[in-house]
Formats: sequence, C-alpha cells, structure tokens
Amino acid sequence: MTGRAEQQVRIGNVVIGRGAPPVLIAGPCVIEDRDSTLKVAGALSRTCSRLGIPHIFKASFDKANRTSVNSFRGPGLEKGLEVLQAVRDEIGVCVTSDVHDASQVAAAAPVLDLLQIPAFLCRQTDLLTAAADSGKPVNIKKGQFLAPWDVKGIAGKADRGGNLIITERGTSFGYNNLVVDFRAFPMIRELGIPVVYDATHSLQLPGGLGSSSGGLRQYVPHLCRAAVACGVDGLFMEVHPDPDRAPCDGPNMWPLDQLEGLLQQVMAIYRALSGEGP
Repeated sequence: MTGRAEQQVRIGNVVIGRGAPPVLIAGPCVIEDRDSTLKVAGALSRTCSRLGIPHIFKASFDKANRTSVNSFRGPGLEKGLEVLQAVRDEIGVCVTSDVHDASQVAAAAPVLDLLQIPAFLCRQTDLLTAAADSGKPVNIKKGQFLAPWDVKGIAGKADRGGNLIITERGTSFGYNNLVVDFRAFPMIRELGIPVVYDATHSLQLPGGLGSSSGGLRQYVPHLCRAAVACGVDGLFMEVHPDPDRAPCDGPNMWPLDQLEGLLQQVMAIYRALSGEGP
C-alpha cells in the first residue's frame, strides 16, 4: 500500500482501513420503493458473502442535488429511513445514505451506520461538524472542485478521533466531464485517512444529457481495477438490476447481474498485491 499506515474506521461489524480487505459500499442511487430496495440489498449481501467482501448498503432517501427540478429525488427522510431500517433488520447489513443538512443528522444517525456527505456539500462546515458530533462514522465525498491536498481542510472539520473516510469521485475537467487523478489516492492516504473510490460517479457526465446527467458505465471495470491496484481501502458503486430504466443515475450505474464477475477481478488484484496468492 502507498502512503503511511492509515487509521482504521469501524462501521458496525465492518472495518475499513489499515490491514483490512477492501470494503464495498454499494446499492442503487436512490430508494425507489421498499421491495426493490430489499431485493437489491439481499442480492448484494449474498454476492459479498460468497466473495468474502465486507459490504455496506447504500441508497439515498433524497437526492437533493439533481440537474432538473423535475428529476426523481426519492421518498424523503422519514419514509427513506424506514426502508433503510428494514434493510438493517431483514438483511443484516450496515447501511449508509446522504445527509444534506445539519437538521437531518439527528433523525438519520440512529438508523445509519455511516453518514455520507455529498460531494457538492463537502465544505459545509455546519453539516460536517453536526455529522461528526453525532458519534457515527462519516464518509465525505471529495468535491469535484477540490485538489487532493484540500482534503486536509475538510478533514479538520469532521475527523473526531478516527471516524472519517474520504471518497474520491473524480474532478471536473472542462464542461460536463470528470477525470480521475490516481495520484489522489496515496496523497489522501498520507493524511492517515482511509480512501474509497467511487467508480460509478467518476464516470458521470454531469448535466451531459441536458436535463439529467449522462455516464460512461462501460469504463467502470477499468477504473475499479486501477483503483484497487493503487491500494484504495474500498470501492463505492451504484448498482441496479436494470440501469437503463432507473429513475436517476442510470447511465453510470453498474448492472447488478454483472457485479460478481467484476468483484472477482478486483479481489484477485488485491490478493496479488497483498501477497495472499490467487
């Protein structure tokens, strides 16, 4: 692994960071309904169990940063948290979701095992401090407008003794495009913070379809393999049984039925680098 030995963060029964295998944070972009959310969570749990991959289920109760006012946002805070609580109870996995405002933290923290801060909000001081003061681990998406070394500033607002994760999700490159600087992974890890790579959002084309974002999901495997080879502590992926029919983020979400084969590849890379053999 590149960079100094970073801290470990415990999220329920999942450990991410120094010496732990890569964690998968995955699920659909947004909660569509209770039944479909439980089905995806169950499928992900079974896949990760077969492969020995620690898993945290992700689905947003509200996607507030949509391109258009007409875009699907999800069921909202109260109903969304009820669905995520059902995932915890019935599937038995840790769960995470976005919090967009400091006022949401008190309601979300008792349900969520990991609080996620959206990239566009990564410098909102009141939100970051409220999330950190909740006592729950916090995953901050690095803004598309930040350099890797700028993470030090946002970490100073949210790190409460080893409870912080940073997720790299690409950097704005001209209009409607993102690129990934793979130097960012060791640079952030040198701060002592576990780093997750968001493979699907990195391949968004923000606003690229006019009233919604486009995406280049065909490159997800390439960037996943490269990130694991760089020594990231986990992967973040939005997955869906039928991405082309998903109400949001479809162009960059990875098909659920193709996930296991990709995870087998990235775990082979991880084992080769860690000396565990095939």
